[in-house]
This record gives sequence, structure tokens and C-alpha cells, in this order.
Amino acid sequence: MSRLFEVCLVASAITISTAHAQNSAPWHDPSKHSVQFVTVEKGVRLEVLDWGGTGRPVVLLAGSGNTAHIFDGFAEKLSGVCCHVYGITRRGFGASTHPDSGYDQQRLADDVLQVLDALRLVAPVVAGHSMSGEELTTLGDEHSDRLAGLVYLDATADPTDYPGSSAAYMALFNKLPAAMRANGSEPDASDLKSFRAFHDFKVRQNGFEYPEAQLRASFDQNPDGSVGSYNTSNEIHNAIGRGALPRDYSRIRVPILALFSSLSINYRYQPKDAQERAAIEEFDAATEVYVNRYKKNLLKAKGGVRIVDLPYADHYVFLSNEADVLREMRAFLAALH
Repeated sequence: MSRLFEVCLVASAITISTAHAQNSAPWHDPSKHSVQFVTVEKGVRLEVLDWGGTGRPVVLLAGSGNTAHIFDGFAEKLSGVCCHVYGITRRGFGASTHPDSGYDQQRLADDVLQVLDALRLVAPVVAGHSMSGEELTTLGDEHSDRLAGLVYLDATADPTDYPGSSAAYMALFNKLPAAMRANGSEPDASDLKSFRAFHDFKVRQNGFEYPEAQLRASFDQNPDGSVGSYNTSNEIHNAIGRGALPRDYSRIRVPILALFSSLSINYRYQPKDAQERAAIEEFDAATEVYVNRYKKNLLKAKGGVRIVDLPYADHYVFLSNEADVLREMRAFLAALH
């Protein structure tokens, strides 16, 4: 569900290797985007991807641990039919500048606004995954007059009302089958021998395509071409967490589309017996309490809200259920004035 295990996954990724990045064999990003850098404050530049297209501008924001390259395949399909698509890599990640400060929710939202200004985008739709719901909400709260709409891609979890901080909730989590709690296997040496091998591992693990460019943007490359260290420090993730604010949608005056993934943290897992099934059902019921609270809060927005549940979708809804998300976003964009 939403961001509950995102930080844990990032933390485990950081332990993959401690080798420093160096370029080896040349690699070409197959995604059809241009790349530019926008200065948002002195000494801080953000990577901006432009997939082209015609029509209303749509700006994509990645979740924690990712860069704009996570949208490579998805953005190409979205730009091909209805809009001009951009993606922003927030500070501290990938090719954007990694400053020591500026990771509170307000500053991160201001960074996005600076990019919108620099690109001279008129009435864009801003769509964000997971953690970027923080930036979406601040932008909608303060600048609804600048936007045409917001799209939350499994991005409505309130960091101040988060199940991971509940001892009772985590007790239910600890009763889940070990395979579910592990959320998939860790890569071994053969999976890390190259970025292509790492990509193939991610596809096997997730059950859907995962852009190799995203892996290359977030991990260093060792001299022998193998996958090196995760290149965003733990302190940056911690600073983002400390700077997060309670969700308040009540002053957002633009239409919202909100897509929710499966309640279960591992929706593909099949329980082996009645005990496992009962543990999963109890955990999912506890999760649903939080999700329903998020939805009720979201409905306070003044511009209208469409909520779409995707019961067999991964947290990366735009990858696991690409066709569903494309359909909903196209319809949402077509309905905007």
C-alpha cells in the first residue's frame, strides 16, 4: 500500500555496494526524450525530461528513491495521444544537484513551481507517484490558479497518519508470511553484474517492465560495468521525512484524479493455508482503515475528485497497470476546460 515499504526498499538498495561510480561501456537511453537542467536556486539544478507531444502540458513527479526516468515508457505512450509530457527529477536524486538542504515539503514544491515558470507552462496538469503527493498537495493548496488539475498515482498516504508508525499495525505485519514481509528476493551477484541483468531481475521481481534508465540514474556504475552504490544518501531521505506535512486538500480548487493500488503489500502471493489467509485478511483490513481515511480527507478538495481503485495493481500503478492509468488520465485530461 502506498509508501509504507518504500523507504525500507530504498534502504536495502543502498547496501548493494559501496564502490564509487565510474563510466564504463557507453549506453544509450532508448527513451525518446530530451534532457535539460533548470536552476531553481543558486547552485541547484533539476533534471527535466521532455517527451514532447501536443496539447496540454503534463508534468510527472517521481516517488521517493526514483527519478523522472521511472516514467520513460509510460510517458512516451501518454505523450503520443493527448498532451505534452515533462518529468522532473527532484533535488537529491539522479542527475539533479544533491545539496545539503532544501528537502522540506515547501521547498520541494517551490522547486516544481520554479520549473513550471522556467518552461512557461500554462495551466499544466501535475501528476505524481507516491511521495510526490506531498508536492502535489502543496502546489494545489497554494497555486490552484496556476494549474488545470492534479493526478495522484497511489500518492495520498499522509506522512503524519502513517501505519508504519503504529505498533499494532506492525504487529499484524509481522504475522504475515515471510515471503510477503520480504517483499521479494534481494539481487545476488549475478543480478548485479550489469545494469541489464539488474533490469531483468527487477522485471522478474515485480512482474512488469522497469526502465533500465531509472536504475542507471539511481545507482553508480563500477569500473567493470557492474551495479554500484545507490547514489542518494540516507540523510536526504530522512530530511524529506522530517519535512513532510499533514495532508490538507481543503483549499485545492482544481479537479483531482486519484488512483489507488491493491490494499495488499503483495497482491500476487497465494496463502498456503487458512492461518496465512487469516493473517493476510486481518492485515489488509487494518490497511483499509488508513486508506479509507486518506480517501475521506481527499474528498475535501473543492475542485472535484475522481477516485479509482485498481485492486490488482502494484504501488507502481503506472507500470503494473499502464493501460488502466493511461485510460484514466486521457479521460481526465479530455474533461478539463
